Parts: sequence; C-alpha cells; structure tokens
Amino acid sequence: MTNKPWLSSYPQGVPAEINLDEYRSVVDVFERSCEEYRDEEAFHCMGTSISYGELDRLSRNFAAALQDRGLRHGDRIAIMLPNLLQYPIALFGALRAGLTVVNTNPLYTARELKHQLIDSGARAMVVVDTVACTLSEVRDEIPVEHIFLTGVGDLLDFPKSLIVNVMVRHIKKKVPPYHLPDAESFKSALDRGARLHFESAAVTHDDLAFLQYTGGTTGVAKGAMLTHRNMVANMLQSRAWLKALESGGEVIITALPLYHIFALTANCLTFMSLGGRNILIPDPRNMEGFVKELARHRFTGITGVNTLFNGLLNTPGFSELDFSSVKLALAGGMALQRAVADRWKEVTGHTIVEAYGLTETSPAVCINPIDMEDFNGCIGLPIPSTDCSIINDAGEHLPQGESGELAVRGPQVMKGYWQRPEATAEVITPEGWLRTGDVAMMTPEGYFKIVDRKKDMILVSGFNVYPNEIEDVVALHPKVLEVAAIGVPDEKSGEAVKLCVVKKDPSLTDTELKDYCKENLTGYKRPRIIAFFDDLPKSNVGKILRKDLRQPAE
Repeated sequence: MTNKPWLSSYPQGVPAEINLDEYRSVVDVFERSCEEYRDEEAFHCMGTSISYGELDRLSRNFAAALQDRGLRHGDRIAIMLPNLLQYPIALFGALRAGLTVVNTNPLYTARELKHQLIDSGARAMVVVDTVACTLSEVRDEIPVEHIFLTGVGDLLDFPKSLIVNVMVRHIKKKVPPYHLPDAESFKSALDRGARLHFESAAVTHDDLAFLQYTGGTTGVAKGAMLTHRNMVANMLQSRAWLKALESGGEVIITALPLYHIFALTANCLTFMSLGGRNILIPDPRNMEGFVKELARHRFTGITGVNTLFNGLLNTPGFSELDFSSVKLALAGGMALQRAVADRWKEVTGHTIVEAYGLTETSPAVCINPIDMEDFNGCIGLPIPSTDCSIINDAGEHLPQGESGELAVRGPQVMKGYWQRPEATAEVITPEGWLRTGDVAMMTPEGYFKIVDRKKDMILVSGFNVYPNEIEDVVALHPKVLEVAAIGVPDEKSGEAVKLCVVKKDPSLTDTELKDYCKENLTGYKRPRIIAFFDDLPKSNVGKILRKDLRQPAE
C-alpha cells in the first residue's frame, strides 16, 4: 500500500518519515538526555525531585548491583511499582544492564502475578512493600531468584520519607503482612552498586526492551515483545508529531501508571528525550490530592484516559487552576467522550487531543493534530512512518469509506508474542500488517474513526479486559455451571464487566461470586454486575453467544 491520503492532512512541519538511526537504543536516548540535561529536574514525586544527573548515577548503581547478582544481557526483570521515583531508577538501571523489563501491575492478584512471572521467566523483581504480600503468596512457585523491596517513601527527602512510610505502614495500614526473607532493600542495592564496577551492556535495536503483557486477541495474558527499535521508533514518531514541545522546560503530569505502555512511551520516554520534567502522581484516584498537586506545578502537558479527565472536571478546585501554560492534553487508552471533551475545552480553554494505540504497537498508531480546534470524534491520522489500512476477513484492503478491520504496519509494531508463534501468526500477516481487532473506517482526508470492536474485549478505564480470562476464573467456582462475561456501558469507566451465570448450586449468591472474583481478579477485571440465567444462548455447536447477551432485552 503506497497511497497515504493522510499525509495531505499532516500539520505543518511534521515529517512523513522518521530517522530510526538517530538513536541506537532506549539506553542511548536515556544517556544522551542525562548528558545534555544533567542539572535539570527529571522526575518529581511527593515533594522530592531527582535531576537527570542523579538519575544517571542511581540507575548506574542499580545496573551494577544487578550485574553483581549474576544477571546478564537478555535476562528478564519484573518491576511491580506504582508511580514512584524508584520506577525510573529501576527501569533505566535494568535497561543499562541489558535486561528486558517485564512491567507488572501492582494491583495483580497472586494468580495473575504467578502467571506473568512464570511465563516471562523473570530472574529478578523490584516490588513495593504495599503489594509484597501478593509476591509472598507465590514465592515458592516462581523462577525469581532476586527480590529488591522498597517502601513507598524510601527515596523521598528526609523527614518526608519517614513520615510517608509511617503513614502508609502504621496509620493507613496499607502494608499487609508478607514473608520475603531473601529480599534485599532497593536502597541497599543502590548503595551496594555505588561501590561496584559497572560494565555497560552493548544494547542494540534488535534487543528486547520490554515484555509488555496483554491479552492480545484472547484472554491468555501474553508478553508483547517490544524491542529497543520499537520503543525508539514510537518515541521518535510521537516527538515528531508533538512538534510544539520544546527541548528543556516541558512539565508533564504523569498520573497514568508508568507500567502501562501509554505513559511509558508518551510521558517517560518522549518527554525524557526532550529533557522534560515528569510529575509523578502515585495515587490519581485521590482526586482532591491530585488537584492540590496540579496547583503546585506550572505544567505544560497532561496525558490521561477519558475517566481521568472526567474525574478531574468533577473535582472541586480543578476549574480554578491556571491552565495558561498548557500545550498538550492527550487522551488515549479508551474512547474519549464528546461530553468530556467539550467540558474540558470549556473549563481549561484547551482541546483534548485523542490518540489511538495498542500495547502491540508501543503504543501510538494515530494521533489528532495537537493544534486542532475542537473534538472531532476521530482517533486521528497515522503518525510518521506508519501505514494504516482497512481490511476484510480475507486480508484484502478495502477502499476508502468502507468499514473493516484496522491493520497497522510500521517500525513500532511488536516483534511478536513471547514464546507464542501461533498467536503471533494470528495477528501479524506475512506482509507485516498487525490486525488490531478494531473495526474502523477512513475519511477522505485520511482520518481514522473506530466504528466497533471486532473482538469481545472489554475496555475498562483504558485497560483491556478479556472475557475468556474472567470466564476461566469464574468457571472454576464449584457452584457455577456456565458463565459468560460481556462489557456494558458505564458512565465512569466507559465499560464495565457484566457476568452472566447459570448456577450449578442454587445457593450461589452474587455477593459470594463477587468475593470470589475479588480474590482472583484485579479490580478493573471484576464484574460490576452479576445476572443469573436459567441457560445461556448458544450457537449450533454449543458456543455461548456473547453478542446475544449484549443485545438489550425486548
């Protein structure tokens, strides 16, 4: 496919292609930024900031500590942290040592964590003490050899560090009991590394930077293999698109978790390459505290999902903030609702720019022009060096105006799924097109618009929820005969999970089932609604028809 009608709609100054040879790896991006912006603040969290120079030193120390424990080029390390200063230090330390980072959601249940650690073969792990109990539950069943444990406030300035840890551990009691006798404190690892020799790893474009877990097109969590080339490409693509951003001086609000691919690329990598300052928000659910933190910074950018923007708009004090320095409000992860976009413009004077991406594309595919006047209901234009096409089930390219599956090709498309060649072949064609599973159409101007989702995936606050996984878990309940999970519209999260259940034991209650799900599923995967049925609609071969369950009752 050579025709790219979207190029004629490109904002002035945005190139059609990027130069992939500009950086050798993510490590190269990092080290150049540390050299150029050494005295500038890189990350800020809860009143404490670290400069690029300090980040360089601390990440080097952690890399040396990892090498001292026998970790080598290509080994996997899991990072299970919220947005704390420990995250970028662990991240860049691991990458500098040549390791592959396995981003791990701190909200995972023991079952979910065990699967990810075994599947990835992670040899090491960094974990915050508030969720150490989850790791403790599966400690004897996983391949992890080295654990680095940190408290929420460990890297904050004194006495804030002491106050935060006392508050978290003893007053709010957010650290359940755990048993990890072989864990080393993250701080002591940094101190140990400072005294050790560090051998810089020769990291190239072809090395794996991340195993970013996702359900793909089914419910089995799979590791999307994102190479350094993938991540550098998407950083360069995003930076070329966000041309209004300047080198040095940008301040980005990072409320989305850095373990999620959106914030990882857009906030951490892209703004870091510009010498920007990331304001880390560890708990954006505390909206009042979030707004107070926003008031302390003259921020130039903010990324979020629809639910986050909506939450801010409905929090007292937000509308009184100073938005005069804002250059960018970027939405992704889930559909941006017109009502939220319109109100944001009314309150802040700025337009939210909607973008589209997937874990498998590092993630950005399409972004709307950042100087657009109003919300347009589209996911935007394909970014530089990206091809998008609408295809049918046979893989044939359809003409403009017709709806079909959105396919993507570009340097940001993953290498494949970790140790799952069959699953990779299902989504990546021999010509290199990634089948997204989203039904879309293209306008004459080259803008793309999502029409529907081909797959049964449920999108809860920007997180992919796969019915198969939920059904597999719930079906193990001894009182459940049959189960189907579907997505239903939800004002706050875009969609919510609804369970449709046929009882095996009449005594089963929705409370009992919800408690069971709480033990086995992360919060956003848990059913908001449970409905009991005498039987579930099935095809002629006995497959439960989720589409019939989604139809409103007559």
